[in-house]
Amino acid sequence: MAIEQIKMPQLGESVTEGTISKWLVAVGDKVNKYDPLAEVMTDKVNAEVPSSFTGVIKELIAEEGDTLTVGEVICTIELDADGTTESFAADHSNTLPAGKEEPTTQLDQSNKARYSPAVLKLSQEHGIDLTKVSGTGAGGRITRKDLLKLIESGQIPSAETVEETVSRPEMQEVLNTVPSQPTAVPGPATGQVLVPTFAGDTEIPLTGVRKTIASNMLRSKHEIPHAWTMIEVDVTNLVEYRNSLKDEFKKKEGFNLTFFAFFVKAVAQSLKEFPQINSMWAGDKIIQKKDINISIAVATEDALYVPVIKNADEKTIKGIAREISELAIKVRTGKLKSEDMQGGTFTVNNTGSFGSVQSMGIINYPQAAILQVESIVKRPVVMNNNMIAVRDMVNLCMSIDHRVLDGLISGRFLQRVKEILENVSKSTTSIY
Repeated sequence: MAIEQIKMPQLGESVTEGTISKWLVAVGDKVNKYDPLAEVMTDKVNAEVPSSFTGVIKELIAEEGDTLTVGEVICTIELDADGTTESFAADHSNTLPAGKEEPTTQLDQSNKARYSPAVLKLSQEHGIDLTKVSGTGAGGRITRKDLLKLIESGQIPSAETVEETVSRPEMQEVLNTVPSQPTAVPGPATGQVLVPTFAGDTEIPLTGVRKTIASNMLRSKHEIPHAWTMIEVDVTNLVEYRNSLKDEFKKKEGFNLTFFAFFVKAVAQSLKEFPQINSMWAGDKIIQKKDINISIAVATEDALYVPVIKNADEKTIKGIAREISELAIKVRTGKLKSEDMQGGTFTVNNTGSFGSVQSMGIINYPQAAILQVESIVKRPVVMNNNMIAVRDMVNLCMSIDHRVLDGLISGRFLQRVKEILENVSKSTTSIY
């Protein structure tokens, strides 16, 4: 019987790799076509990879926790007599023309110079010259497994000026100052950071979600030159207006009218007026996005998800409030789908829900900016008539990709958001 390969599919736009968070099958299991094989974490969301064939699982190539690029083999399957050769990975990654098989020899080297954060970290820890490494990933891309094999073999290609054991003397000096004897911990040879541990310390294994969050945040900080700005907004009128509506609204609609819905609406309207903010860096050009799709951060006990409100500029405050409620429920009940996470062009994070009054957000790659909506607090404010009054104030903190945006356009954008929010009232603002 024929042996076929199941490959890492492309589960979303701009997705280049995924992490096997959980295998749903074992070697020897009989599976039907479209049966789920594994849970894969990509772009902070779990998605099930279905089988492309009917047959018996022959080998699990990847282990739980492994990160593989799109097109890499994750397992093999022995086909039944009526098994199909249709490939799910090919359908979704668009790497092969219909009706053609992938060549057995990988000649495409178009991705050789594209390195994931994990590959860069390993290469720096072990002084590996990546230009001398042959990659086995799609398009010749160098994978973490390629580097681990080199490290295990001891045949590491390195530049003459690179030391193989970076910062070992400094680390030893730190360990020598520790008053009691730490237990042995893995060093860089296993891809881990050398951290001393003591009796009573607790080691917490990383989940697939946490690994993906760490990888995405590292990539954002590694590649994006962040700049930061903040503006304070008087939302006294907004608070009064919303509070006058919230009870009747909840009774009529069945979900909450939150302050956050007003902020998202104001941001969406401002993005329409300042489309430069709604952009992405694409290496040799900047892509200004037509659709205004607002990513919102929703936290659980152990992870952070970023679902998307599509075409937010076309929705009413009520429509946005409904979508915020529905997406939050999906996240907390584990029903969020891959498509709920795709297409975001700008992120708004409700950090104020935790009582924060000032923060510096990390940009949601590959977007160009993120806005932190801080906690609404009552503060004494000097009014235009030089009188002091107690007002409801909020800080809006914005991080920008300085390759795409400058202070002038970012400042004007924030000023417009401020203007919209400060002019919310019963006479000027409809929630429907």
